[in-house]
Amino acid sequence: MMVMRLSDLLDGIPLAFTRAGWSEPDVTAVTADSREVMPGTIFVAVRGGTVDGHRFVEQALERGASAVVVEAGSLAAALKPVAPLLVVPDTREALAWLAAALHGYPARKLVMIGVTGTDGKTTTSTLIHSILTADGLRAGLISTVGAVIGDDTLDTGLHVTTPDAPALQGYLARMVAAGFTHCVLETTSHGWAQRRTDACEFDVGVITNITHEHLDYHGSYEAYRAAKARLLTGLPLAARKPGIEKCAVLNADDESYAYLTGVAETRRLSYSQRLVTGADFTAVRPDFSADGMAFDVRTPAGEIADVRTPLVGRFMIANILAALAATVGALGVTPAAARSGIAALQGVPGRLERIDLGQAFTAIVDFAHTPNALRRVLETCRELLADDHPAPETAVRDQRSPVGRRLIAVFGSAGLRDVEKRRMMAEVSAELADISVLTAEDPRTESLTDILEMMAFGARLRGAVEGAGEGHSFFRVPDRGEALRLAVRLARPGDIVIACGKGHEQSMCFGTVEYPWDDRVGLRAALAELLGLPGPAMPLLPTRQGAGSTPL
Repeated sequence: MMVMRLSDLLDGIPLAFTRAGWSEPDVTAVTADSREVMPGTIFVAVRGGTVDGHRFVEQALERGASAVVVEAGSLAAALKPVAPLLVVPDTREALAWLAAALHGYPARKLVMIGVTGTDGKTTTSTLIHSILTADGLRAGLISTVGAVIGDDTLDTGLHVTTPDAPALQGYLARMVAAGFTHCVLETTSHGWAQRRTDACEFDVGVITNITHEHLDYHGSYEAYRAAKARLLTGLPLAARKPGIEKCAVLNADDESYAYLTGVAETRRLSYSQRLVTGADFTAVRPDFSADGMAFDVRTPAGEIADVRTPLVGRFMIANILAALAATVGALGVTPAAARSGIAALQGVPGRLERIDLGQAFTAIVDFAHTPNALRRVLETCRELLADDHPAPETAVRDQRSPVGRRLIAVFGSAGLRDVEKRRMMAEVSAELADISVLTAEDPRTESLTDILEMMAFGARLRGAVEGAGEGHSFFRVPDRGEALRLAVRLARPGDIVIACGKGHEQSMCFGTVEYPWDDRVGLRAALAELLGLPGPAMPLLPTRQGAGSTPL
């Protein structure tokens, strides 16, 4: 446990603050949750979307807080405290820096690689980590899937990509204590807007793309883009580390490229799948198969030949190029180590993850939950269907399918999130999938019926017809388990069934309650039932009549 005197903790923090109460308590923890306060804790009052932490200052003091941090202009700033009171312009920023200071600024002792973007963050982060490890470097990884510190994989929470600042600084401190030299950190626009990553002092910033997402939170595409761009604008302000040049890695194929090059005031590297862009890292001569891809990469230092990966999908090339630019380009990793690290990564949980119980069709789970991500993954599935691979020998092709193999997509759209993407995602699926099954995906406190109607409207805009029968191409099935069952029942030999939107996640939110749910378990359960094989039970959700589901 870290123990610091309050004045020592505050010394050197890059914050403007005023202080009332001059006692010098020992500090052992920093939190924004008053329920976690105990003697030795600094309580930071953070304004949330629905709850203002300033309401709980008195409770924190009653629980023995060593100090409290409040925002200027709040009623709490006028208190005559029984413990030291710090008044700051932004308590979220203060929370990040206090947590970093308590842990001895661990990011300053690591080479920090930050990855953000709308799509591809987790895969790109995992590729970078695999490359660094293949180069013999001791590197940690914090992503949507979890925090990887050596042989330990730690759960970072439900529906959370970037942990809160105290947890994040704790992970970094564990890496430093374990002798790690590098950290790859996947970050979100929410994480940047809420300043969770303010004290991470990045050295390399990678932005995969910026497309339509989270406009419910940010208000506009421009505000969303600006939140992502904080990864780049913070690079020249962060602590410098010996031998490391700050570097921004940007996607020259994305519409955000021109804007991002204008705000990145450090060395810049670009990547592209098109030679005409003149990018620093460009894929050439790609070769695709159902078992993976191979291609060469042109760089300013020469060609990296024969990059091979078991990962599939044309869009995956962009993730690999981003990882190469961040490692070979920005950090000087050898091309040989990069090729080895790319080849070694067999897959990322919940990203184009195949579920195989011996069925005569392909079943896949993917995290795609934005219009762009859904388009890319469905396009990949169409490419796989177009490859001339025969159906398994045990399959008897259904003669009712004269057009051959079909793509069946199961997905939803989350409640209390961007409303416009519900229509957009349904339009994408109506365009690219043969059958769309619209279902629940974290409806939260919104009406699932209303969400599904918005999605159905999008499907109808693209000419899709609801219901069973000839020429009908989409269904509404509120219960996600029943939706998966329907999809596998509809599947014919050689088809692809893909469940999108949940990926690796372990729960689904109805109301304000999280219920256990894993698409991979649900798909295995549906397949086992179809094939008459032993398998897991279908997880129960409140949408299933008589489910009796138990919240987490």
